[in-house]
Amino acid sequence: MRPFHNILANNLVANVTNFTVWFAVTFWVFIETQSVFATGMIAGIFLVFTSAFGIWFGSIVDHNSKKLAMLGSSVVSGLCYVAGLGMVLLEPDGAFSNPYGFYLWLFIVVVMLGVIAGNIRSIALPTLVTILIPEHSRDKANGLVGMVSGIGFLTTSVISGFLVAYTGMLGVMILALAATVLAFVHLSFVPLDEGRAPHDPEAPAEPKRVDVAGTIRVIAAVPGLFALIFFATFNNFLGGVFMALLDAYGLSLVSVQVWGLLFGVLSTAFIVSGIVIAKTGLGKNPLRTLLMVNVITWAVCCVFTVQSSIWLLAAGCFVWMLLGPYAEAAEHTTLQKVVPLERQGRVFGFAQSVEQAASPLTAFLIGPLTQFVVIPFMTDGAGAQTIGSWFGTGAARGIALVFTVAGFVGLLVTILAFNSRYYRELSAAYANDKDDDEDGGTAVASPA
Repeated sequence: MRPFHNILANNLVANVTNFTVWFAVTFWVFIETQSVFATGMIAGIFLVFTSAFGIWFGSIVDHNSKKLAMLGSSVVSGLCYVAGLGMVLLEPDGAFSNPYGFYLWLFIVVVMLGVIAGNIRSIALPTLVTILIPEHSRDKANGLVGMVSGIGFLTTSVISGFLVAYTGMLGVMILALAATVLAFVHLSFVPLDEGRAPHDPEAPAEPKRVDVAGTIRVIAAVPGLFALIFFATFNNFLGGVFMALLDAYGLSLVSVQVWGLLFGVLSTAFIVSGIVIAKTGLGKNPLRTLLMVNVITWAVCCVFTVQSSIWLLAAGCFVWMLLGPYAEAAEHTTLQKVVPLERQGRVFGFAQSVEQAASPLTAFLIGPLTQFVVIPFMTDGAGAQTIGSWFGTGAARGIALVFTVAGFVGLLVTILAFNSRYYRELSAAYANDKDDDEDGGTAVASPA
């Protein structure tokens, strides 16, 4: 397990670095511009890039050493952070205070490309779980991955909040560059046997291309697998609401230092759930676990902003973070089980692209929609007159109303998914593959 633990630790450093930059840019832009529109656009940029590069990143992971792909990720991130640091040092007077200024958005795009390069690691890591961990223990290993993500969120929110408050983006970029170099150097010395067979010169070489059609055929061969990906896609469509508006809502209630510290404390929920999954696993049917988690989280979403309270918001976020690793581990465990290893990078990349494709639409739409429609609706419009007496009025309550509506929609869709034939088909496919493995068979044939 030592190589796996080393990879987890290295990914922790890289994830903390990249997501500190993302969180910090969002906090900093809101403080500088006071624009919900701008924070929504940042979330949209992140998700558009994630969706656009996912399939290509998956192809990189499949066709190369996983370690080499992760090292390349650090190189690209480092170059972007060097460019971002230069832009901070050379900022024209007042260029970062204009939410519609070209210089500000060029800076955001450059540093967000550095963050997005880290997504190669998020695709490579679950394939390494398949390589390094026996099948019966993969759900627990995925729990450890979730725990590492939780530790990353804890430190990320605290670091970014305090760095933005006391150093602005200069301190953020210096720290990001130093930590990226550290992660690259450490990974260079981690020995990793990926079990790659030596090249047979007489064997036909698989073309090193994205091959979307072949990936689609692999997914279509497993009953219900497309439905799982599209269910996650719809969840992310609603999740774009939170990525675009949660920071703005939290910062309307408390200062950036308190919000960053609170988010760090709440992120201990990721660690708790990761530890529990690592000990107990996900049960016999990870898909049932996935849907049960969604029922609970969307139900909480219906009520966690019903009143303007930082404590109610904190309780709702804690439940979300506690159950989030269960959903991610369940999806990864299912894919690791039913998809051939040589295609897993592309399937994970395809899933990342398709699932994240919905969120940019929400993030790009929800910022302007909230700013120019819902907030006026809840400030002095019909909403304020109708429910304002108990729900509250003003900008923050407009954001809260968006969260509540998203929760009801998500709960309804999850209940429908629970009763669908696709859920039953994929559950049966997972159970049959498990039985085949126990009998010494092969779960899914490798494609030609």
